[in-house]
Amino acid sequence: MDGKLAVIGLGSVGSMALWRAARRSGAGSGAVVGFEAWTSGHTRSAVGGDTRLFRMTYRRGPRFAPLLERANVLWPELEAETGQEILTRCGGLAIGPRDGGYLGELLATTKANGTPFEFLEHDELAARYPQHGLRPDDCAVFDPRAGFLRTDRAVLAATQAARDAGAEVLEGTAIDEIREEPDAVVLRSGPRTWRFERAIVAAGGWSKDLLPPPIAAAVHPRRNYLTWFVARRPAEFAPERFPIFSRIESDRSLYGAPSTDGVTVKATLDGRSRPADHADRVERELTPAETAEACETVAEFLPGLVPSIVRADAFPDLFTADQAPLLGSLPGRPRTVFATGFSGVGFKMAPASAEAAVALAFGEPVAGVEDFRPTRFVDRVPA
Repeated sequence: MDGKLAVIGLGSVGSMALWRAARRSGAGSGAVVGFEAWTSGHTRSAVGGDTRLFRMTYRRGPRFAPLLERANVLWPELEAETGQEILTRCGGLAIGPRDGGYLGELLATTKANGTPFEFLEHDELAARYPQHGLRPDDCAVFDPRAGFLRTDRAVLAATQAARDAGAEVLEGTAIDEIREEPDAVVLRSGPRTWRFERAIVAAGGWSKDLLPPPIAAAVHPRRNYLTWFVARRPAEFAPERFPIFSRIESDRSLYGAPSTDGVTVKATLDGRSRPADHADRVERELTPAETAEACETVAEFLPGLVPSIVRADAFPDLFTADQAPLLGSLPGRPRTVFATGFSGVGFKMAPASAEAAVALAFGEPVAGVEDFRPTRFVDRVPA
């Protein structure tokens, strides 16, 4: 046996799983091994793009609340252990029409979860955050615990913390096949094989190649793109003055984060991902239509930015048919835990999802993840 646990993919969730697994008492040096097809924090994965939004007010229903609350604890824990600044809490705004579906859904979930928030009427929103070009019926929900995460720093910090705790990392090692035997999970990369007691699959957009049917039929890689714009007066978009935001109107949508370099602001169209035939073949250049829509939206929503894209990139992620993650094992494959398919929204919850995956891999019960079991797709297949 080559170890207790293999973690396949060291991106947002995989790096955190390696960290949480290596810290477990009795893991021992070499007991946990991480496999990365390229290098830690590489530019091809969904980790790219410098930052991700962290928010506790979330409209996707109360089932995500346990993971968000746990992530709210684990991000500072990773910072304390590694000495890295990863989460900057600058607050967060959800902006939309007072009677629109976006704020209605978000408020319903937020109140059900008991999550702290502040409702800002139009005039108060305009006075506090004049950077936003508002429409007459726009209001906002302010999340005091929200902020942004530095993605590359988070992944590299977690991976190094895992190494420091005794984990082994094999970079440039793509796993081509996984199969289970009664007493082991067998991994193959080219001509080489390894045997582990358990395995976690967290390969993001590349996980589809390692998923058994019918799960593979229920997921697909998608292309997500990001855009940055120059601020006319950068001080107005510093973290202490400009919270993260998500804005959904009937005809336009945008989300973004404060400036982290004192020059540019990340502001990206929301909900514009599109299918990709494979995670290896994501078109990284924006189309003329994507560019035009982004510039038009920024010109209206954030007039303090120059409406011309100065930086853009695109990354793959794995989406499920119901846009909820895969977190758990499958009948006949109890030694393999899948932690993937986060559908473009997984980074904020990454350490909590990873911790749950590690607990499941070691045979421990985990509350609050029942809705994310991969078996939900097995159950849909006709007999």
